[in-house]
Amino acid sequence: MTVHLDPGSFRDPGGRVFTHGGRIYRAVLPANADAYADAQALGLYQRLAGLGLLLPASEVAHNAVPAPDGAVHVMEHPRIPFISYPYEWSFAVHRAAALLHLDLHLEALNSGFTLSDASAYNVQFRGTRPVFIDHLSLRPYREGELWTGHRQFCMQFLNPLILWSRMRVQPNHWFRGSLEGIAPEELALLLPLRERLSWTIFTHVVAQASLQRRQIAAGKEKESLKRAQLSKNALLGMLSGLRRYISRMRSADEQTVWADYAAKTSYSAEEAATKRDFVEKVVRAVKPALLFDLGCNTGDYSDVALKAGAGYVVGFDFDHATLDRAFERFDNDLRPFLPLWMDAANPSPSQGWAQAERRGLQQRASADALVALAFVHHLAIGRNVPLQSVVEWIMGLAPTGVIEFPSKTDSMVQRLLAHREDIFADYCEEAFLGAVMKRGRVVETRRVSDNGRLLVWYDRRS
Repeated sequence: MTVHLDPGSFRDPGGRVFTHGGRIYRAVLPANADAYADAQALGLYQRLAGLGLLLPASEVAHNAVPAPDGAVHVMEHPRIPFISYPYEWSFAVHRAAALLHLDLHLEALNSGFTLSDASAYNVQFRGTRPVFIDHLSLRPYREGELWTGHRQFCMQFLNPLILWSRMRVQPNHWFRGSLEGIAPEELALLLPLRERLSWTIFTHVVAQASLQRRQIAAGKEKESLKRAQLSKNALLGMLSGLRRYISRMRSADEQTVWADYAAKTSYSAEEAATKRDFVEKVVRAVKPALLFDLGCNTGDYSDVALKAGAGYVVGFDFDHATLDRAFERFDNDLRPFLPLWMDAANPSPSQGWAQAERRGLQQRASADALVALAFVHHLAIGRNVPLQSVVEWIMGLAPTGVIEFPSKTDSMVQRLLAHREDIFADYCEEAFLGAVMKRGRVVETRRVSDNGRLLVWYDRRS
């Protein structure tokens, strides 16, 4: 069987993630061998995993699998159901990831270890629960050393959260276009005076931006860093202060969740029950290990799918407020649901180094099934994507699933057409069904309402 090196782990000279036979491994190379041995002797990995902060790992004989050249040790990890990236997170998801990162660092310091970096890409989610995945970022702490990941933490965790909570700016597009995050020098230029007066923002954004500019201008950045000292107590205080500040952050849009949700819902109770019954029937028949919910909103049909036997659900939506509400809803009972932000007309591409470091949506996982309810018209009419292309893209994400088609008489479609010319001659039920049958077969249909909504169970496996 072939070994596949993970294209996102090439930057670490001390280790490499790889897959073999569908299983996930991490090779420990000589540069990290001593730190790895110290952590194992201390039982650090096991303790942090027991606290739910670190992904579990078990050591395997490095000659038991065809590890990369030079491997000193090999660890095996459980597979994360779906890999997500920071630019796909809503505010609530991003805040949970930041708090996890700080909690792990504080626990590590209490055991004499620190983190060599502060990459948000080292945090993944199992349902709504974040977990740190890069064991080799942990290394022994050296007294007096600076927090080497401070700037990276600000760029990838703190600054996006500040944009959300203090400036009502959603940072996803910015972050996706600048994979290293949002620099303090850039954010500082946008902050109004009242925000600059916050001690945390002044310290971690404004002062850091000013210091960075002065050091670069003077050409003394490396020299000043070498001379600087930071006591362990000061570092603990800095991390704890950031944790308190971030834990109190709230999204500026939180109060709009239920108002937006009510405004977007156009179903009667009977119609909603019909949709729930149909989704439940399909999920019970298919038994998907991984299901995508396109246009998940606050997760009503993700909830139906999980109760019907879906193993794991990833919900996608464009509305951040409803995603945050979904996150809180499923986090309360720890069910395997992860809500992610997606612009369906411009989903996450493969990008980064060699256009492979961060993989696009369809390169990361193939869902076993999907539901796309109240979704098609937003692309076909709201974004002018040809109906056939919309259907082909949706069906390409999973071999089977449920797609809802609302006709032009539907109130939600009428709302999209209210202030524009109807140029969508091919937007009709006949064209929709033809597009489905061109890619697969129609297993079953169900009429939701008299206004023309139709549910279609498709299957392209035969």
